[in-house]
Amino acid sequence: MLESLSLEEFTKKYKQLLDNELRQLVEDLNAPKVIKDSMIYSLEAGGKRIRPLLLFATLEGFGIDAQKGLYAGAAIEMIHTYSLIHDDLPSMDNDDLRRGKPTNHKVFGDAIATLAGDALLTYSFEVLNKIPHDFASPETKLQVTVEMAKAAGAEGMVGGQVADMQAEGKTLTIEELEYIHIHKTGKLLRFSVLAGAILAGANQSQLRDLSQFAHHLGLAFQIQDDILDLVGNQQLIGKTVGSDTTNHKSTYPQLLTLEGAKAALKTQITKAKDYLNKTGLNTNLLLEITDLVASRNH
Repeated sequence: MLESLSLEEFTKKYKQLLDNELRQLVEDLNAPKVIKDSMIYSLEAGGKRIRPLLLFATLEGFGIDAQKGLYAGAAIEMIHTYSLIHDDLPSMDNDDLRRGKPTNHKVFGDAIATLAGDALLTYSFEVLNKIPHDFASPETKLQVTVEMAKAAGAEGMVGGQVADMQAEGKTLTIEELEYIHIHKTGKLLRFSVLAGAILAGANQSQLRDLSQFAHHLGLAFQIQDDILDLVGNQQLIGKTVGSDTTNHKSTYPQLLTLEGAKAALKTQITKAKDYLNKTGLNTNLLLEITDLVASRNH
């Protein structure tokens, strides 16, 4: 019988377990100290850990101890963190702040920051395959590994980043903006849920419904990001407010107005919950995370 935790208790417990695991995994590497310091610097810069938490909550929804997902959660967070390090580089978004701290390249220089991102990306696949065989068969781990590669690569996050860069200075349609966000942000969020479902042995119907849930949650997450970039508190967000405008990026408030963006956010949250309710799982934690995505202020 799994213990019944509130989302706050669940988040506190598993963020701490994950943070400890991430640090230990990097410290265990036989690598130059500076690259490990750079990797740990960005891994420990804070953040909501929303992607691993989605994986943990999905496992709990199937009645499986979320602690069994620690390696998978660490792999996901490594990929997410590498993408942030590279996003912040002068050749991309050229940001000085990330989660309220100087960005990696501001502390370690462009070269080490780039290599730290490279190291986190490659290590994530090794970490994913540390999942014990008594929890996931080699076939299951292979399936999860392939899905992670798709979510992170040219068909997923990287493809979305490319489309985002090419769109700077242009006025996009809603469909073009959604393509960017589905790939740049949504694919890794979707993978976080699907990884938990695959590891839990979900049936095809549950995989379809959870995939749709995560799709709409990912769009909601990005719409709220766009709203916060316009009206958020810089100290809470931990990065420069208005950077989308400065970088001449199309956003949901720009295309739909602020009120229109808020309405679109509500629509995506409603759709996400509808698909979640079809799964027949214990979705309490996932529903609370969905509400948190809609109401977060950072």
